[in-house]
Amino acid sequence: MAVNATTLSYCRHDFRRSNHAMVVIRHAIFPRDTASVLGIWREFIANSPVNLDYQNNDAEFANLPGKYAAPKGCVLLADREGEIEGCVAMRQVTHEICEMKRLYVRPQAQGRHLGRALAERLIEEARTVGYSEMRLDVQAKFVPARKLYETLGFVAAEPISFNPVPGASFLGLHL
Repeated sequence: MAVNATTLSYCRHDFRRSNHAMVVIRHAIFPRDTASVLGIWREFIANSPVNLDYQNNDAEFANLPGKYAAPKGCVLLADREGEIEGCVAMRQVTHEICEMKRLYVRPQAQGRHLGRALAERLIEEARTVGYSEMRLDVQAKFVPARKLYETLGFVAAEPISFNPVPGASFLGLHL
């Protein structure tokens, strides 16, 4: 069952800008959104406090949507009137397990709960596709992300992929 790309919208008053901001959580459409996805993912990697070279990003980026292709995967974008403010992706690990990848909100958009909105929407997507568990890995230095995942119900889980970064851990959520 396909989920409408505009099913979940996030609307709030942005007091710092004193205007109404409408952010729509939508599916990235390839190839149309390839440049937007690559731009925000490259920013995510550049802003990471840990080296993510072990992920072989260049090969992944050259093959989008690749492992994030529907129907078992997706890339979601937080789109504020044409400006991409955040993203998150899902890929299949097994028939029952998916992985949340690259949850990122641009610095100028932080503090407006977009990370939560993206994660909640991705969890809905995973349930709709039929996964029974979602996993992710998180670095020890990503304290706000760890707190968010905890409030969403994620708990310690077995690794599903290689992560050589000291302090990294895997979390899982039963869907």
